[in-house]
Amino acid sequence: MPSPAPDSFADDLIALLPNLRRFALSLARAGDVADDLVQITVERALMARDRYDPAARLDAWCFRILKNAWIDMTRRTRIRGVSVDVHDTPEAAVTSGTESEDRLMVDQVLGAMAGLSDDHREVLTLVCLEEMSYAEAAEVIGVPKGTVMSRLARARAALAEKLGIG
Repeated sequence: MPSPAPDSFADDLIALLPNLRRFALSLARAGDVADDLVQITVERALMARDRYDPAARLDAWCFRILKNAWIDMTRRTRIRGVSVDVHDTPEAAVTSGTESEDRLMVDQVLGAMAGLSDDHREVLTLVCLEEMSYAEAAEVIGVPKGTVMSRLARARAALAEKLGIG
């Protein structure tokens, strides 16, 4: 009897975990909340697996699930109030001058991104970090492609201004 085909859906979902966490962090700005969002996303993806179209990009589908989970969580948070992650501290084990400079630049960019609006931070994360097309980002966010393009332009300008390069 031949063995069953490997489960590429599960493997592909596991491979997406770092990307999902990065997107969740860009939305939530708190590690524990981001972890919760990723867990919710994976649970929902597994439960809705039969509705996933294998011709579509799995990452865009999962990012959309995560975005919806974030919206649900935000609505609940308005009722409960805001919580703060006290464990968010930089962990930098720098061994060389180049790594130190790189780390400082990354910290500056992440700090500047944290000061952007949710819409700007979200579109920057999807297009610039996750390398999604404008159309894919539009699908995840639930807005027209033109809105993604204009938000991205404004987000890049705001980020450059915060970094003093605009």
